[in-house]
Amino acid sequence: MIYLDHNATTPCDPVVLEEMKKWFTEMFFNPSSIYTASQRAKEAVEDARKKVARLLDASSEEIIFTSGGTESNNIAIIGTALLLKNRGNHIITSLIEHHAVLNVCKFLEKNMGFQVTYLPVDKYGIVDPDDVRKAINDRTILISIMAANNEIGTIEPIEQIGKIAKENNVVFHCDGVQVAGKIPVSVKKLNVDFFSLSGHKFYGPKGIGALYVRKGVKFKPVFYGGHQEKGLRPGTENVPAIVGLGKACEIAEEKMAQDSSKEKILRDELEKKLVERIPEIIVNGHPEKRLYNTLNICVKYVEGESMLLHLDFEGICASSGSACTSGSLEPSHVLLALGIPPEVAHGSLRFSLGRSNTMADIERTADVLPEIVEKLRKMSPFWNKK
Repeated sequence: MIYLDHNATTPCDPVVLEEMKKWFTEMFFNPSSIYTASQRAKEAVEDARKKVARLLDASSEEIIFTSGGTESNNIAIIGTALLLKNRGNHIITSLIEHHAVLNVCKFLEKNMGFQVTYLPVDKYGIVDPDDVRKAINDRTILISIMAANNEIGTIEPIEQIGKIAKENNVVFHCDGVQVAGKIPVSVKKLNVDFFSLSGHKFYGPKGIGALYVRKGVKFKPVFYGGHQEKGLRPGTENVPAIVGLGKACEIAEEKMAQDSSKEKILRDELEKKLVERIPEIIVNGHPEKRLYNTLNICVKYVEGESMLLHLDFEGICASSGSACTSGSLEPSHVLLALGIPPEVAHGSLRFSLGRSNTMADIERTADVLPEIVEKLRKMSPFWNKK
């Protein structure tokens, strides 16, 4: 199998898994208990917190463990909205956010009387910081813009947007799920108040994530229970997964430069070969300001789902966009926001590379896909009319 869908999820690193094992069995203790064995579990949680903080250039007291990116986004957005609703009811986001942000904003609009401005993007998927500045009014309490788009890989000008938010005393949340562990991140330089990440996007376990909360920033808890995570995210700590997340952060720091260099070479080679071999395709996302592992294309006159099925028959795993919306028949909201017509957006493919990929994977994919496209286009009435 050739796996080219690492933006959807990554395999758990064997070193991470090995690190987690003992916390399921002989070291299964609840970190909230007072006896020595439990305190060792608590120490492991705090050690992992330090590793997450180091990856983000934060302090450990600014890290809250969650179940993943979706929960982190919900806590930041809803928690801020609940705390500041008497001050204002206006939120700013973009049209290309993940549904873990967009659907939260829609919930607040529909059920809690909030007004949300959904900013447009340019043809590369970049939010204009000036549009952010112009959208702010005296009722604006929160801005939420992702660090990099999960479908097209475009990296947003977060540092500039963060400065604008700070100048206007507006809370700034950044969905950093696709960049954490992939490219260097300094939450201090980015001027963010909240930053979300998810372990399974960079070779950690599923079901664990974290939310950076800048020191001094407050929010209302989304749910209530015990005292864990300072009462801001109650529930017995998932010690094995937390330990795994910490180890994944540690490994990411060590391998980031190596991974980025290798995967960019492979990504660029795949892009080059597909552009050369398949007529009438569009490469989506910014040419340079893009995640080094991500290639998103639209193949005209062919359905993305059909191409994915044929690739699957050949043992190649890719996607047509976000894994969270793969069951939808609607074209990608991200591609539509770029101005791509719906009929073209339906023909999208996303290839996202990872540590295990080789040049042989690229060559095989570049050999197989043009044949699939040619076969499908022969059955397309639109292609035959050309």
